[in-house]
Amino acid sequence: MPQSIPATLRDQTLSLLASGAVTSRSDLVDALRVAPSTVSAVVRRLIEEGVLEEEGVGRSTGGRRPRILRLRETEGVLAVAELGGKHARVGLCGAGGALRGTEEVPIDIAAGPEKVFGVVTETFARIQGSVAPGQTLRGVGVALPGPVEFPGGRIVGPARMPGWSGIDPGRFLSGAFGGGAGMPVIVDNDAKAAAIGEHVVRDQQPGDMIYIKAGTGIGACLVSGGQIFRGGRGLSGDVTHVRVADSGERQCSCGSRGCLETVASGAALARQLGSPDMNMRDIMVAVGDGDPTVVTMVRQAGRLLGVALTGLVNFLNPSAVVIGGALSSLDVYVAATRGMLYEGCLPSMTQSLTIEASVAGPDAALIGLGHLLRSSVS
Repeated sequence: MPQSIPATLRDQTLSLLASGAVTSRSDLVDALRVAPSTVSAVVRRLIEEGVLEEEGVGRSTGGRRPRILRLRETEGVLAVAELGGKHARVGLCGAGGALRGTEEVPIDIAAGPEKVFGVVTETFARIQGSVAPGQTLRGVGVALPGPVEFPGGRIVGPARMPGWSGIDPGRFLSGAFGGGAGMPVIVDNDAKAAAIGEHVVRDQQPGDMIYIKAGTGIGACLVSGGQIFRGGRGLSGDVTHVRVADSGERQCSCGSRGCLETVASGAALARQLGSPDMNMRDIMVAVGDGDPTVVTMVRQAGRLLGVALTGLVNFLNPSAVVIGGALSSLDVYVAATRGMLYEGCLPSMTQSLTIEASVAGPDAALIGLGHLLRSSVS
């Protein structure tokens, strides 16, 4: 009988393969920093369990061409959802992580987890009924617009989510979806989940990437070496409360003044236009119609985002800055951010820097959640 392998090594192997960071045994040796014999034992065991399969050959780097490792597709579906302040994007993935259907529904995040997750559950059931009726639910993932401890999933001091601080969404999700103790439930920050999705859609391009999610609020994430940088408690990337010049010292939802959120987010634009009820779609329509007031405000918001990112780019020297979220669909916003970065960063930092809008689009977080769950459904 084959020997068992350590759970941590097994989980790390599956996570690396699910994220696309590795595709072969030699990649695993480099990533895990263990002996080739150890990797061979882990891979052999996972193949025997039916979790992995080897197929084809990869590109040679001078020696024998490596066999490609892939997670085996399994039966069932995954429920994934990204929550915003006033809407939720709900999706259904196959067990391999591929997105199969989505629907956007209105919510009020301030209504609390029980009501919000009730809407999410109903929406998922509706999608499943039309796309994959009768399929077994094998995992649940949700992305939230606030600081989330990872992997615990507890929400920590969210400025724009009243009543959610200290809540364990995993407990609500397990109850709402009727999952047992063994069903994987993943809770992550929306920008981090979207960064994973962006990295996956870009076919795991090498180089470090700063991902910015610019919508009603602003979040960020660093992808380095194919991995998400999470920080000590998983709370990294909270650029929304970085103080910026020319902010007018406006009051922020966090209780401080002069934060990036007060001048560069969708909520800030709605407030500046004198209409708290204005949503992102209204702003996009106004820009598309060439409203000079709105276009000027959006351009200034993009420039101030660039101001906040200048220090990060100079410090981290990334290969790419990718702007996602609803505001990324506005060329004037992305162009203004790009212009400010070229203006404010050292020339050596921008010489080969790519600054562009997301290619994963509004489904980035759902794709990211699907890939996070993929290694947990075996």
